[in-house]
Amino acid sequence: MTAPVVVLVGPPGSGKSTVGRALAERLGVGFRDTDADIEEGAGKPIPEIFIDEGEPHFRALEVAAVRAAAETHGGVLALGGGAVMADATRELLRGLPVVFLEVPLADAVKRVGLDAPRPLLAVNPRARWRELMDARRPLYLEVATAVVDTADRTPEQVADAVLEALELKNPS
Repeated sequence: MTAPVVVLVGPPGSGKSTVGRALAERLGVGFRDTDADIEEGAGKPIPEIFIDEGEPHFRALEVAAVRAAAETHGGVLALGGGAVMADATRELLRGLPVVFLEVPLADAVKRVGLDAPRPLLAVNPRARWRELMDARRPLYLEVATAVVDTADRTPEQVADAVLEALELKNPS
């Protein structure tokens, strides 16, 4: 069993994928995104999974994707924004180096526009984002080994902060 070097959690727009790729490159390891794993396995984008099979089905796929990645991927792992909602996922993350990438709403809007195809943000995206954060923030904090604020930082600066927070060697 191989465990990830870093697991990134956070809401949409926090930079999990972008920062994750930068971290993986710096650490000389692979990058994996559980949302991409789910889409590949299902053969369709996440919004279509929500529409065709519903959120409970998607969440079951998400727990399975996190389990597979947490047990086999020795690099940087980015989880979907809602993955921490599942008790099973939070249990899988115990003992792993998890970083919560915290982002203010204004920055999230700039980064993803909140008009992107995100099923849980389809109606009144700003209000819905706040509601999601109210529910998810305590869970992000529960699983986090470290919290990194991404406000007004470039992905490279966030990657530096993650490396520092986890006391990982930055080869560059």
